[in-house]
Parts: sequence; C-alpha cells; structure tokens
Amino acid sequence: MPVQHDIASERELWDTYAAGIRPDVLDAGPVFRWTQYADHGPGPELLGSPRSALEIGCGTGRALAALAERGVEVTGVDLSPVMVEKVTERWGPSGVRIHCAEVLDYLRDTDETWDAVYSVFGAVWFTDPLKLLPLIASRLSPGGVLAFSHPPAIPGAYGPQGMYKGGFAGRALYTYRYSYTPRRWVGLLRQSGFESAEATILAAPTEGHIGTLIVTGRTPGA
Repeated sequence: MPVQHDIASERELWDTYAAGIRPDVLDAGPVFRWTQYADHGPGPELLGSPRSALEIGCGTGRALAALAERGVEVTGVDLSPVMVEKVTERWGPSGVRIHCAEVLDYLRDTDETWDAVYSVFGAVWFTDPLKLLPLIASRLSPGGVLAFSHPPAIPGAYGPQGMYKGGFAGRALYTYRYSYTPRRWVGLLRQSGFESAEATILAAPTEGHIGTLIVTGRTPGA
C-alpha cells in the first residue's frame, strides 16, 4: 500500500542528521564510491562518461566534487536546508550547484536534463519508485544512465519500510525506505521507461557483513 510522506517532518529529520555531521567529514576531500566500505567496489565508471550529472539526495557533496574534478557539470538536490548550506559553503567554489528541494517536486518543476542521474544511499532509497523512476527517466538525455546504491532488502521485508530517527526516544521523526529484490528493481526500471536495467548485490569485503545493492538503467538512445 502507498504510504503518506510527511515532508516537513522528514526535512526536520535530515536537518538533525546534517547538524550532527562531524566537521572532519565535510573537510575531507572529494570521494566517489557506491558502497559503505572504503576502497571497495566500482567507482564513477558506472555512469559512463557523462558531460552532466545530477545527484539526488546529495548529502555531503563529496561525490559531486569528485565528478566536478573530472570536468563533469554537476548538480545536487537535497531535502535538508542545513545540509545544502554546508555543502554550498564547502563545494560551491568547486563549481558544485546545490538545490534545496523535495526530489519529486524538483524533477517535476525543472526543465533541465542530464546525461546521468545517481543516488548513493540517497533519494532513490527514500522515495516511492513508482513516482520517482518515471520522473528520472523523463529528465535523462537519450541514452542517459541512472545508477544508485543502498543496502539490500532484508529477506521477506519488501516495499516501504518505516524508519525512526536514530534511537527510539524523543520526537517521533521518521521517514520511509523502499526495499526490493534486485529482480523487482529491474522490473520497476523497465516499466518506468528504461530500455535496459541491471541489479546486483555486491558482497561486503568481510564475509557475513552487509552487502550493497547496485542498480543501473539506461534510457532509449536518440
């Protein structure tokens, strides 16, 4: 069943998260990785060779900065004004553009297109894919790439999963994560206008640890 997102509450949740980020994390240099483990898994090559890229749910902006160093024209969107202010101050001089917006509203309202759209433990994980994926497909250039990653679904727990802000005390701030099998993600991309799609679970570098779901899709070419 569809769930009702409370965007104002979710913005407060992500503002709280952004306010708690250690200064040394923001001060660190650019880095692009899809997994939760350092020096593990693929890098930006999953995006191909885009001239322009949009990161949805861009967090600290370090992945955007890494692409900017490669000459890619980069744009980020994030729900949290606290995070956007921090990222703009840190990476704005490097040519990174950041917009503060809810991702569905942003994609509906913009007339920009990109060669690649991506999400690293970001907005694809926290947004209804039936609404989000067709919008992404509509904002990609012909032959454009969508790539995203987040932890794989817990077996038997599929669809929207409620998540409270860290701990179980204090104000009831919560959001939803969307978890599906790799096969289901491929089906969702195909029905949303992507010509091809692949999804895999990359094993963690330590046996028995949590892996990473990595999904890519491509829109029809010109």
